[in-house]
Amino acid sequence: MTIRPASLLFAALIVLALPLSAAADDTVVARVNGVDIKQSDLDFAASEVGPRLSNYVPADRRRVLLQYVIENELMAGAGEQGKLNETPNFSDRLKYHQRRALRDAYFESSIRNAVPEADAKKVYEEKIKEIKPEQEVRARHILVDTEDDAKAILERLNKGEDFATLAKEKSKDSNAEGGDLGFFTRGQMLKPFEDAAFALDVGKISDPVQTQFGWHVIKVEEKRDQALPSFDQVKEAIIAQLVQQKAQEVVTGLRDAANIEIVDPELKKSMEPGRPSGMPAPPGAAPAGAGSPPESAPAPPVGGAN
Repeated sequence: MTIRPASLLFAALIVLALPLSAAADDTVVARVNGVDIKQSDLDFAASEVGPRLSNYVPADRRRVLLQYVIENELMAGAGEQGKLNETPNFSDRLKYHQRRALRDAYFESSIRNAVPEADAKKVYEEKIKEIKPEQEVRARHILVDTEDDAKAILERLNKGEDFATLAKEKSKDSNAEGGDLGFFTRGQMLKPFEDAAFALDVGKISDPVQTQFGWHVIKVEEKRDQALPSFDQVKEAIIAQLVQQKAQEVVTGLRDAANIEIVDPELKKSMEPGRPSGMPAPPGAAPAGAGSPPESAPAPPVGGAN
């Protein structure tokens, strides 16, 4: 019986794991009650919690991983003292984690390591050609309650008063220093404001513009094409996508070659073709609570860098 769930298991696997250390580099990084914690322990932990570390810079990732491994060791030691390793189902748990370790090793050797950086570079070069640089505008504004107030502001500006100084004095938007909104692209501002800003030439000042927040007087300081992302900025995101694709190909091949029998009647029915199936959580994801790094944001697409 061949089963093809809508969402393949390996597509959810961790694809941003740090490379495992060579044996010669497997230095001791800490000790807990006399037990050595080595660099390889951090690397294995990284392969377990992987994507949830992406919000941290590399130096912080090691710190978070060390905390995680230390807490693992503390709880494992406490479990050993409580003789939990002698409970009836402990051998089954060990068997499961041994198979899991074999799965991880296979994934590393046959899937992740089968996606060279050159393939990611090729995808980048193909996609970057399709991206049209998006224009962005740097503007200042002065926000007031009424059209008459906005007209009075505009009259003072036309007489030569400094826009930034007047913004500090009159604008309701205290978050924009001197009225400066920085750079923005289309779709980031309310449409009336956006239309007025993009229609202005650099250095020009708009007539009063109404939005739900009040009346704005806008000055465009600069226009430019938004820089396209470099390969290094998006390399990991592209590699992650390619690894997922490779995982789907490999697992499909393994499924096609396997004899899979679902014995449980309810599970068998639930896995019939055409029935909806959800994506399972990545195996081995750390449980919520102590020692678990927070979930991360999705990696940016090729065109998503600022």
